[in-house]
Amino acid sequence: MRKLLLTLPFLPSTAFAQQAGWGNVGQQVEKGFSWTDPLWPDFWMAWTPATLAVFVGIFSAIALIGVLEGFRYRDGIERRGILGLTTTLGDRLFITLLGSAYIFLAWLGLVGQPVWTPLFLSIGWGIFVFWKV
Repeated sequence: MRKLLLTLPFLPSTAFAQQAGWGNVGQQVEKGFSWTDPLWPDFWMAWTPATLAVFVGIFSAIALIGVLEGFRYRDGIERRGILGLTTTLGDRLFITLLGSAYIFLAWLGLVGQPVWTPLFLSIGWGIFVFWKV
């Protein structure tokens, strides 16, 4: 008991603990934006802003190619590229998406994160495919 009374002056007081931030323990803290937090926590698929951006980008590209081939280029702009294939806009989009998926998978398997470098490699691959293939 005597030791407890001797250590009592050294224990932090309640006011000191609240000044140190202990008064906020258990309270909800507002977090900023995160690319990995789910948009809808109770949904069956983990839709994050990153997955939503990827799917919106893919479907927008498909819609753009469909509109271009439907209204502007009715013949499909067939051409023979450096791979020796006769391709249309849709074929080149498919080759771009497939190559980008392989670039990302290889990068994640060999290097890991961050994935900014394979993003730029994939954009370069897409430019190359639409320009030369």
